[in-house]
Amino acid sequence: MTARGIDVVRAHLATLPPSATLTVAERRAQYDRAERVFPTPADVTIDAVEAPERPAEWLRPPGVRADAAVLYLHGGGYVIGSPRSHRHLAAAIARAAGTAALLIDYRLAPEHPFPAALEDAVAAYEWLLARGIAPERVVVAGDSAGGGLTVATLLALRDRGMPQAGGGVCISPWVDLLCSGTSYATKAAVDPIVTRESVTMMAQAYAGVGDLKGPLLSPLYANLSDLPPLLIQVGSDEVLLDDALGLGARARAAGVEVALEEWPAMIHVWHWFLPMLAEAERAIEGIGTFVRARLG
Repeated sequence: MTARGIDVVRAHLATLPPSATLTVAERRAQYDRAERVFPTPADVTIDAVEAPERPAEWLRPPGVRADAAVLYLHGGGYVIGSPRSHRHLAAAIARAAGTAALLIDYRLAPEHPFPAALEDAVAAYEWLLARGIAPERVVVAGDSAGGGLTVATLLALRDRGMPQAGGGVCISPWVDLLCSGTSYATKAAVDPIVTRESVTMMAQAYAGVGDLKGPLLSPLYANLSDLPPLLIQVGSDEVLLDDALGLGARARAAGVEVALEEWPAMIHVWHWFLPMLAEAERAIEGIGTFVRARLG
């Protein structure tokens, strides 16, 4: 892929059918085709595992440490997405962080509503600890819904009295399933990926009979005290801008160490387009720096 830049990404997105015209099955298939467009580098070892009950993949670039891990939770509104759609991104983060990434295939809504995804994430974390990785040497990371699930996982660990992870990375996090941020209106014209209509349907599918404002569904409204340090990255041209800014502000107010980065002209999870964007490469480098600092 030789053409690069945010305009190239936007032009590519403009060629795709609107998500509202596709069934869930079609959207899942479209998302998983990412592995063809953005193949995982050949030097990354991919090992399929069960962690503990859900399929997962260990992604190991050359020379990564074996005593630590990034637990990666993919995006997709809790409805679409899989290791196939996010393998290239998780592998890039693993390389930047100098450690292996465990990319889990958590259960999706509407077939498996809340708390299925959360329970799968917590189980995968426990699986890592059971294999001798110290909790402070695990960083939980995710994008979009996976960014919200990252915070929910850290909250669940705290509330259950479990050893806390070393940190959390939230890429364009979706943390308000009420979809109440003003940026849904102010950024609608410049966000080529996310609409209030589409994520509202996903929120309802994932929540099921749950309270959309519940702290593990919408961590924006949670008591965020006693969480580990967080890195939050968000683009200035996405409707989830207020989710990220609100999460950062509320976490800081609760005494959490927060690094909040708003990237000019970037769109939702621009990291996903890393072969096409220098800004994606730089953002992932920043994630690697954060993870390395947390792992020691």
